[in-house]
Amino acid sequence: MSAPIRVLLVDDDPLVRAGLRLMLEVAPDVAIVGEASDGAEVVDLVGALAPDVVLMDIRMPRVDGVAATAELARLGPRAPGVLVLTTFGADATVVAALRAGAAGYLLKDTPPAQIVEAVRRVADGEPAFSPDVTRALVALATAGGGGAGAGIAETPSPTASEAVAGRDPRGVAREAARVRIAALTPREHEVADAVAQGLSNAEIAASLYLSTSSVKVHLSSALAKLGMVNRVQLAILAHEARGPG
Repeated sequence: MSAPIRVLLVDDDPLVRAGLRLMLEVAPDVAIVGEASDGAEVVDLVGALAPDVVLMDIRMPRVDGVAATAELARLGPRAPGVLVLTTFGADATVVAALRAGAAGYLLKDTPPAQIVEAVRRVADGEPAFSPDVTRALVALATAGGGGAGAGIAETPSPTASEAVAGRDPRGVAREAARVRIAALTPREHEVADAVAQGLSNAEIAASLYLSTSSVKVHLSSALAKLGMVNRVQLAILAHEARGPG
């Protein structure tokens, strides 16, 4: 029998933490290893408890979920998967959390079975939202160019001089994205395009006639080459490189 998924709960509301604990503890493959009431406690607790997944409130009074997620991302390969919780839908704050390194997000009123399944997906390196949500987040992050989602894929923004010179800012961003994604092998590029469509690893494997383990290898390699921490960032870069249409 494999070891249970180790989960750390982070929310400033003790009732929310208690509810999450009750939901998750019924799953035989999930173990709650600790709780925190603020993002400021998270890094130390992760070091002490070694969770596989952190279930994190996105809005907390001192250090919020976005800042705490960014701190965890600095741990590199040792960082746990972060699943952010929000009362609202996909908005700029959620995009900022994904930009910081979160692997997915859930609404706080998500049914218990779906929360458990999301924890399992994040522990397995999968996205914790449906394909349509992935596409909505990509569209939100790449639209306009301003706001919390701007630059989620860390593609350089067009300069003022380029705008003055009459260059289309979206065209500049597209060129920059294409330069970055050119570092990928053809197979990694195919995986990136599939990720941008919101496909899971199993769905990518089926569409490209690969094993799921091979997809994970190509995905990890692509993320490492691009200095990214999650597949949403890769999806946005692939979307920008492809351009409109």
